[in-house]
Amino acid sequence: MIPARGYAAPDARSPLAPFQFERREPGPNDVQLDVLFCGICHSDLHQARDEWGGSIFPMVPGHEIVGRVTRVGAQVSRFKVGDTVGVGCMVDSCRTCPSCKDGLEQYCDQTAVYTYNAREKDTRRPTFGGYSNVLVVDQDFVLRVPDNLDPAKAAPLLCAGVTTFSPMKHWNVRAGQRVGVVGLGGLGHMAVKFARALDTHVTVFSSTDKKTQDALRLGAHEVVVSSNEAAMKAHENTLDFIIDTVSAKHDLNAYLRLLRRDGHLVLVGAPEKPLDVAAFSLIPKRRSFSGSNIGGIRETQEMLDFCGKHEVTSDVEVIPIQQVNEAYTRLLNGDVKYRFVIDMKSLK
Repeated sequence: MIPARGYAAPDARSPLAPFQFERREPGPNDVQLDVLFCGICHSDLHQARDEWGGSIFPMVPGHEIVGRVTRVGAQVSRFKVGDTVGVGCMVDSCRTCPSCKDGLEQYCDQTAVYTYNAREKDTRRPTFGGYSNVLVVDQDFVLRVPDNLDPAKAAPLLCAGVTTFSPMKHWNVRAGQRVGVVGLGGLGHMAVKFARALDTHVTVFSSTDKKTQDALRLGAHEVVVSSNEAAMKAHENTLDFIIDTVSAKHDLNAYLRLLRRDGHLVLVGAPEKPLDVAAFSLIPKRRSFSGSNIGGIRETQEMLDFCGKHEVTSDVEVIPIQQVNEAYTRLLNGDVKYRFVIDMKSLK
């Protein structure tokens, strides 16, 4: 076994604290990497506090991981020592169901094995995530990070990036279309960057005007305050696609009315309470309302390659791991632009 150290939540009520544990020795298909940077996702906070139920403690969170390969198994062909690589939300899946065979492991019929707060298929040992110094992962769930991307700014691409890229690809968002982005946080700011890189007209919808200048800097063409009834009315029946990143209860119908005929609204935020959808927000213009969950491994690599080509990365605030609990508090208060990333050198 490989000695490892990181920060873990000992239970749902305690702050994260230093934690020592063990990783498995690399097998023939495994890649071992030193973790360089790990993003802090809002889901880390939800699961560390057991807000979704079923949390496994002690828990080492983290699934936006960029590292450097230090060892490879005898059958590893795609990676070598020294490569800069990424690990996202999954480290395994059943690999045999229709979703897995289609490269959509995030929809695995038997549930994918998540990077943390899950159990390994064979050993049933808990998985521990990227708030740590070392990781061992099957090569099939390791991604190549383009050399021209800043590794700290690339880390959030492994979750926030692919979560917003995947629905745009699935619904064929393309140049010349009009795209709406609801909410400008960790997910929303990536959605703006991808939509602009795809050469669409980007409109950000926010609850206040406080983020107007940031939205324009990130690539939005315009910003609409959602409480401004006249502005919302003026945008009705104008958008081809809307990506909704908000995780609080809000009025979906106000946004569905903004879609043109055959337009799509895709929810990637995860509100705690159910959202109401009126039938006549959908029927008159044959609009659709859907959800989307991260992306498969093949699609995540495609997203990283797209980011390398278009020089798309996340806006980050890099912190030492000793500030992780403060970062959680600030995250709850929306006090981050737009992703905290832990510099794992601080563990040393």
